[in-house]
Amino acid sequence: MINSRDINDLTPAFKTMAERWLEACASVDLEILITSTYRDDDYQNYLYSLGRTVKGDIVTNARGGESEHQKRTALDFCVMHGNKCAWNDKDGFKRAGILAESLGLKWAGRWAGKLKETSHVQQK
Repeated sequence: MINSRDINDLTPAFKTMAERWLEACASVDLEILITSTYRDDDYQNYLYSLGRTVKGDIVTNARGGESEHQKRTALDFCVMHGNKCAWNDKDGFKRAGILAESLGLKWAGRWAGKLKETSHVQQK
């Protein structure tokens, strides 16, 4: 299973956009750690199984072959506080999402429905 964190695994166009976003976040003292870029079918199907056939919370509605991660046009991230991911920093995720939107990216924190992914940005 592949779950890359490498920004170089993104398409060249999205990589450039992601780098601009990371720079914008840094300029307002938001430290961001990329937690996922490219995923293969096996890993995406594993994530899809969570909360369905495997114990855990539902984290995605995309099966293998349906995810923007597999097209290399999406990334997941966390807001860092020191050396730790601050998954409960709602304000930090919102600020990062708004910055992404200001640069022409799509932030999944605004998705309609039950599953909002505040830690996900993708190419429009």
